[in-house]
Amino acid sequence: MKSTLGLKVFTQFSFILTVMVVLSMLSIVEVYPASAKEFLPATYEQTTNFYTSYGEPDLYASVLGDTELKRGETRDIKIVISNRGVLYGAKSAQGVGTSETKQALAIKELEYEARRTVAHGVKTTLLTNSEYIDVDPITSSQTLEEVFPGQLPDDPLVFTLTVSDNAPAGVYMLVLPLAYEYQKDVRMTEGSTAILGLPATDHETYYQAANKTLTIPMIIEPEPRLEVTEITGQLSAGGTSTINVTYTNTGELPATDAAARIVAMKPLSCDRSMQPLGTIDPGFSKTASFVISAELAAVEKTYGLDSEIKYIDTDGEIAYSSNMKVDVAVIPAEDKLNITGIAIAGIIITLIVLIFKNILRSMNQKNRGIE
Repeated sequence: MKSTLGLKVFTQFSFILTVMVVLSMLSIVEVYPASAKEFLPATYEQTTNFYTSYGEPDLYASVLGDTELKRGETRDIKIVISNRGVLYGAKSAQGVGTSETKQALAIKELEYEARRTVAHGVKTTLLTNSEYIDVDPITSSQTLEEVFPGQLPDDPLVFTLTVSDNAPAGVYMLVLPLAYEYQKDVRMTEGSTAILGLPATDHETYYQAANKTLTIPMIIEPEPRLEVTEITGQLSAGGTSTINVTYTNTGELPATDAAARIVAMKPLSCDRSMQPLGTIDPGFSKTASFVISAELAAVEKTYGLDSEIKYIDTDGEIAYSSNMKVDVAVIPAEDKLNITGIAIAGIIITLIVLIFKNILRSMNQKNRGIE
């Protein structure tokens, strides 16, 4: 009778203990593995392993929006890190027999093993190997807390790029090294962590550091690239002169029906500010002649006039070159006699002539004996 009663008490106690274990496991299912990393994990000898799983994160990067860049521009690019990691399966490491407790722990470990393909603490750094593209150092390094398989992050990574005005057209490969961790192994503790003074979790997670380098292709599109390569002509204060400006296409595509425009501000002015050039093929030049006037009060110095070229691109659309500077030097006004000076000089010459004639006449009269 006593043995039957003792068996019933033991059975009830085991049932209550099992329920408590199950409830405790359910309460920590949502605890992130990274939270346990604040403490040193228990050793393998203090844990039990029921399964060995296979698979790991597989990270990729893609650019949202246009991957084409223009010379001289500064633009933000948005990069999304995706995870295509696959859990290939799990292999039983040991049997559980008829123990319901071990069966429950084994099932729970299998649930934890499914997190093996999650990438934790993903650190990214965008690098460029080209002198023509710069990455803003403020945005070059960024971190994602977790990247789950099949889920895109809520916000993309935003990097700021600056393209040189001298960048040749072509494909530029940016480098994106990734450093992260993933769950290498999960082992059940069966309550041993609480005894050791560690967080009372039912499992321990062991992480593996990993690295992967991705490439981000960016394209600098071919286009006409127009530059001022020569300026001839001289302008004096108060005068008007023809200034010849030579434009050269150093780009990869022709500029069709090009027309050069110059903007002159006081004390300079331009008679016809727009001059047709025709088509400028890559590697060729065209010269525009502008008639420019300078006010008499113009200061002697070099004036930088703004210039641009309007043209038709290869898509048949109207396009404009970047702003170019046309340096025009103004020299002092030429020294010229004014009307008053000329009049005074004329009067003086006339007086000299009259005096000279009177002297000659007096001499002639004296020679003739006329007093």
